[in-house]
Amino acid sequence: MRFVKRILLTLLVLVLALAGASYLLPSKAEVSRSITIDAPASAIFPYVNSMQQTEKWSPWLSRDPETKLSYSGPETGVGNTLNWTSEHPQVGTGSQEIIQSVPDQTVQTALDFGPMGTATALFDLVPEGDQTQVKWGFESELGLNPLSRWMGLMMDTWVGSDYERGLTNLKALVEGQG
Repeated sequence: MRFVKRILLTLLVLVLALAGASYLLPSKAEVSRSITIDAPASAIFPYVNSMQQTEKWSPWLSRDPETKLSYSGPETGVGNTLNWTSEHPQVGTGSQEIIQSVPDQTVQTALDFGPMGTATALFDLVPEGDQTQVKWGFESELGLNPLSRWMGLMMDTWVGSDYERGLTNLKALVEGQG
């Protein structure tokens, strides 16, 4: 009996230590990737300024071809919104709305993953001669939940490769148009 109490006490101390240590971790998760596309920003912008156009290069939709998509608002720019529903755990259910759009420069979106939380994403297009540097970034506030804080440490690993695949798809799409 004494042994069991010792194990339980050790587990309790460990859980409390991990919960306490979580408040020393970052309060937000950030991920970003970039790629250089051999095209002017004006050729890339339409593919990031419309949720309908992102369908052509999204790294997530290929995971579940049965994903149900619906759109609302204008077809491009601020207010353009995508809602999706999928049974696939890596796709899930959520919405994404363009909340800022500066032609040929930047697009910012608000993401809502339901119980999984919210985030913002940003596309920056920076001309470099005849090419454009495209940066795709993601930021999510993690709140005070200790588990969210620990999971935030893994966000770059979980999302980074998807961003790389999406940017590679976007590059192939845009450069294939020329």
